Amino acid sequence: MLVRFFLELRAAGVPVSLTEFLALLEGLKARVAALSVEDFYFLARTVLVKDESHYDRYDRVFGAHFRGLERAFAAVDPAALPEEWLRRLAELNLSAEERARVEALGGLDALLETLRQRLREQSGRHEGGNKWIGTAGRSPFGAYGYNPEGVRIGQDGSRNRSAVKVWDRREFRNLDDSVELGTRNIKLALRRLRRFAREGAAEELDLGGTIDATARNAGWLDLKLVPERHNAVKVLLFLDVGGSMDDHVRVCEELFTAARGEFKHLEYYYFHNFVYETVWKDNRRRHVERIPTTEVMRTYGPDYRLVLVGDATMGPYEILQPGGSIEHWNEEAGAVWLGRLRRAYPRHAWLNPEPEDRWGYVPSITVARDLLEQRMFPLTLGGIDRAMRALNAR
Repeated sequence: MLVRFFLELRAAGVPVSLTEFLALLEGLKARVAALSVEDFYFLARTVLVKDESHYDRYDRVFGAHFRGLERAFAAVDPAALPEEWLRRLAELNLSAEERARVEALGGLDALLETLRQRLREQSGRHEGGNKWIGTAGRSPFGAYGYNPEGVRIGQDGSRNRSAVKVWDRREFRNLDDSVELGTRNIKLALRRLRRFAREGAAEELDLGGTIDATARNAGWLDLKLVPERHNAVKVLLFLDVGGSMDDHVRVCEELFTAARGEFKHLEYYYFHNFVYETVWKDNRRRHVERIPTTEVMRTYGPDYRLVLVGDATMGPYEILQPGGSIEHWNEEAGAVWLGRLRRAYPRHAWLNPEPEDRWGYVPSITVARDLLEQRMFPLTLGGIDRAMRALNAR
């Protein structure tokens, strides 16, 4: 099994050597990792992966190779919600007509207040109902059921994408910046955003200057060097990750790879669903290493072009209301933070991977477009071209 894992890592482009593989076997023999998939995951990654840029490839191979084995999930606080209440016994599957008959509680405040009341009153596990915290029901609280606006608790991943809050510690992966398929055309579209300048040490041959200087020097070779030409445009890239964006990972990775190759001055950060008071650089450490959005705005000046990438598909509460974030309590609404970013970076655009003909049917996309004064463009070659033109405008 481990030999095949080793070969799959090499096939995926992770430079694993035989020496490192033997070191992993020695570690297992010495019982460095306990009988846990999670412990083995971290031991193998520590021994086999030498560069953080290969973590994503390692994760993909590990997930595919060991699929079906024990998985470690971050649990909800057991003091608040006993684990046995949320044990998955069945999933609720409803027809479109049945879903239409399930009513929401009527707003974020009402939802959270009802949750507090249920936590005070409930004393046992529940399944299949429409009131209590449980599984496979129509209640707004729990897992593997259905409600148009609910608090998801104890469920592995999204099913209906209708949760207003998620009471789980979710892990997202970083985008791979080495994806090659499809990036060439994206690079061509990004090239509309170019301002060339020569910066740094003089290391590139100036052919015209060399010929001229040699001719003026009576034929004696006189080499002239100039700094390398670079695209001087500065780009600040904000990338939505996780949740509904899982459907668009491929095209976002292609965009990310193309941007890394096209712009010398590129800074990037991640967010989830909408921008709030913090962003992060590494999805694996987003729970412990967050960067204040105000710090980003102080660090990078208005000469940067701001590009946000996300599907803008969420509950309107997440944009318009304090506390609306699906994962934490935000003191100020997302709309406030987007307004600050717009003022800090007058040249800005939002790239949306959702098909443009669907935008009018998603209220949150309409809200985000209005806040951006319609500077939202589809994440297609034509849309990128239009976005680059908008970012070039003075």
